[in-house]
Amino acid sequence: MPNAVHPIKAVVRLTGLSAYVIRIWEQRYGVVKPDRTDTNRRLYSDQQVERLKLLREVTQGGHAIGLIARWSTEKLRKQAAASSYRVPLSNPTAPDLPASDNSITQECVAAIKSLDANALDAALKRGAMALGNMGLLQRVIAPLTRMIGELWMEGSITIAQEHLATSVLRATLLNAPKPFGEPKRSPRLVVATPAGQIHELGALLVTAAATHMDWQTIYLGVSLPAAEIAGAARQSRARAVALSLVYPGDDSRMETELKLLRELLPADVAILTGGRAMPDYHDTLQQIGAVPVGDLSDLATKLENLRKPSPSGSGPKLAAK
Repeated sequence: MPNAVHPIKAVVRLTGLSAYVIRIWEQRYGVVKPDRTDTNRRLYSDQQVERLKLLREVTQGGHAIGLIARWSTEKLRKQAAASSYRVPLSNPTAPDLPASDNSITQECVAAIKSLDANALDAALKRGAMALGNMGLLQRVIAPLTRMIGELWMEGSITIAQEHLATSVLRATLLNAPKPFGEPKRSPRLVVATPAGQIHELGALLVTAAATHMDWQTIYLGVSLPAAEIAGAARQSRARAVALSLVYPGDDSRMETELKLLRELLPADVAILTGGRAMPDYHDTLQQIGAVPVGDLSDLATKLENLRKPSPSGSGPKLAAK
């Protein structure tokens, strides 16, 4: 193939996709077919790099990879240009961070790789002092959760290192001081991951951010059946349920669980969804009227809209874009 000069490490840097995702997309969907060197290393052309970048943008816009894998590059260009999607909370593609923010994030990664919980905690505390709690969430922890997920998928960190990171971040996110006293009349948000979804950093990030946005948050944890989530939402009279969908993206039970959750929840309780696996369940999420959430700014907008009663008085409504 002419112009096949980019090794997979370069493609990861150029596209924002992890090596794991690129290989899975090749194997499952045949999105590109790279050349191979004599030593069996992949080499990609400029055109293939562009195609992978476009596929990433369009899947982040809510389209399932299985449905768009055969689209022409020109059709992908048009769809990407029309998309106003912002990056999922648990997989921010991290715009270039200011040097100070990036330094803190890299310090956190080094602590995780060293299995040094104290060093990780200390770095996060320095970040909170330098940036404030909301700045820490937006500029350090959100990019860090993306890095942890990609490093884990690539095999660059072990399960033990990923668990250590989750443990320290859980404590940081759930115990962060609230900016104001929590008004008793603040709306309630139930946060969880559905059954089979065991990665919780995205859900923890939403919990902490919503708390700073003056919501009463009820964090249920990971891998909960639909009936448990719906029961908690009903009992607490929650205004909305937020679900984090990170991994896996091909769970055959998910369609049933999501549809059951919508059936069991009151009609005026919104379902917010985010996470790197969200595009894989796009059709089902659209069927149940789930509202996709992008970055923390998008979360703030969606939560603010949910505070406003609908004209009919039946509860808040959000358009699922």
